[in-house]
Amino acid sequence: MINFRYHVVSLAAVFLALAIGLVVGTAAANGPLTENLNDQVNTLTDDKQQLRNDLEQTRAELKKNADFATETAPMLLANRLLNKNVLLIKLDGNDSGDVNTATDGVATVLGTAGAKVVGTVTIKEKFTAPTNSPHLLDLAETAVPAGISGALPGQSDGADTSAALLAAVLVGKAGTPQVEGTRTVLSAYESAGYIGLDGDFKAPAEAVVIVAGAPASGKDAKDRNAAVLTLATRFDLAGRVVVAGLSANGLVSAVRGDTTAAKSISTVDNAVTAYGQVAAVMALVERFGGKSGHYGSGDGATSLLPKTASVTNGS
Repeated sequence: MINFRYHVVSLAAVFLALAIGLVVGTAAANGPLTENLNDQVNTLTDDKQQLRNDLEQTRAELKKNADFATETAPMLLANRLLNKNVLLIKLDGNDSGDVNTATDGVATVLGTAGAKVVGTVTIKEKFTAPTNSPHLLDLAETAVPAGISGALPGQSDGADTSAALLAAVLVGKAGTPQVEGTRTVLSAYESAGYIGLDGDFKAPAEAVVIVAGAPASGKDAKDRNAAVLTLATRFDLAGRVVVAGLSANGLVSAVRGDTTAAKSISTVDNAVTAYGQVAAVMALVERFGGKSGHYGSGDGATSLLPKTASVTNGS
């Protein structure tokens, strides 16, 4: 008869065998598993290093491209905009840092081309908010100089009316004096927080470069983006306009997608780069020659750069 001690010894032997089996099995499998894991780690390490090398190479190539654009700009653009007065407009937003950098780059290339930047106007996000339309309309009607009051659109869109007023006092023909009351108009909009100003604005601009970032977002994005396009078209009615975008999104896309605006407003979709900034100024030279186009590498661009166009001081 099998007694209780026998059962205990048997169970202990079974558990001991299981334990020995686990140890032996783990030891047997441990070698291949370890080797496999080591191989995977080494592969990932190699891939990471390759990606790092590729990134460094890309950065170096971009730096060379930027250097090339900067070094060739004088040969392409020297005196092509000699004594031309140009206004810079930049659109404020979440990417204002990149917009500021692109604006500074465009200003430098304009100087290389012999142009004079009469000033820079920053369009604040407050300007395009649909809720501010009534106040913008009141401000335009209050601030408008007597000499151009009849030039404002007769409708109730505050952003449109204000854009028309700003274009009327900031843009004009070569050699004409500053519109009387320009400083008063600009101060009124600046004090109300709709625009920022940098420059003397002592002479009207013959052309405008608008530096734009990403499109507006949020529940009122459609209205805000429409207001920005309206701003561009109002300045286009007053003079020559080039939209220099950080990408093909936002205002660049809106202009390219508008049949009327696309015919007269030139666009560049890579103004965050040195070669995009050169392209923007080349496009402005082309606008003085009576032509327009869309440049860069994004949707709607016809080529990377515009063909060089001659311009004389009297054009």
